[in-house]
Amino acid sequence: MDSVPPPAIVRPAPDCDAAARARILAPPRPGDEAAALTCSLHLGRGERVTRRLLLEGAAASGVTVTCDGGTIGPGEAGTGLLDFAVEVRARPPAPGSSRWDRPTDVTIRGCAILGHVRVWGMGMNGQGPAVRESSHSLGHTERAQAAAPARVSILDAAITAFGRIPVYLGPGVTGFTLRGSRIGGTSSATAVYLDAESADAVIADNSFDIRTGREVVAIDGSARNRITGNDFALHGEGGVRLYRNCGEGGTVRHQTPSDNVVTGNTFRGAGLFTAPVVVNSRNGWDIHCWADSGYPFGSSIDNRDNGTGNVVEPNRTE
Repeated sequence: MDSVPPPAIVRPAPDCDAAARARILAPPRPGDEAAALTCSLHLGRGERVTRRLLLEGAAASGVTVTCDGGTIGPGEAGTGLLDFAVEVRARPPAPGSSRWDRPTDVTIRGCAILGHVRVWGMGMNGQGPAVRESSHSLGHTERAQAAAPARVSILDAAITAFGRIPVYLGPGVTGFTLRGSRIGGTSSATAVYLDAESADAVIADNSFDIRTGREVVAIDGSARNRITGNDFALHGEGGVRLYRNCGEGGTVRHQTPSDNVVTGNTFRGAGLFTAPVVVNSRNGWDIHCWADSGYPFGSSIDNRDNGTGNVVEPNRTE
């Protein structure tokens, strides 16, 4: 499937003025837990954003957050599903329109991030109502990608998870980059999750030393991603799994986990019977697979993963 044309190049957002900085750095109050950001922010040593940092819609396009000893996130207190450290999301279409208002060209560089990062458009995950509705007709992959944030980058960061998945890309997110970063802490699931219909992510030159409940990176119906040059401490779990999460929530998965590149990585501490990288790791073995029955396409007619064109060697296992 051809990729969605890249969005137009966006000009960098202007720097935050003193009033905006004061608002963003203010502690959270009841009913005011999010700090909306539409300007570029620099956090110096000892400065910390303790509210959820929210980048929403096209107004947040071109924003850069740079840290020189600064920190984002509430830390261990913010462990709920919606208690993100950073949230990059699209706004739903206005009445009478079908166009989602999405941010593009967002960069977070050099920051300590305490908590989890979620990037999403139609839905936070593959079971979102708008995702499910769109999935019941052809053209879903293109719609999901046009609705979701594009070209979001996290560079040279230190991300500490407190039980939730630290980096989660919702359906349709394209062009995401995680590079040169350290990912630690604990997650009940994975460290990175690339959800259905997402594509073209680059996960490169990172160090993963995180206690997970399963594989470190999940490529779930996501395509054309590059997982290269990373160091994985597996702690007995899997490294990268490529599959398609058929049927969950009644959502038809259209895209297959295809044309991904997983090479040049080092995997340390795999279990005795656990392969670091597995392609088509589910192939219909999931209790949700028949929940999307009734449509003549995608996972509704074929529960298998059907990943093709994936390159998963050479990698190094220690």
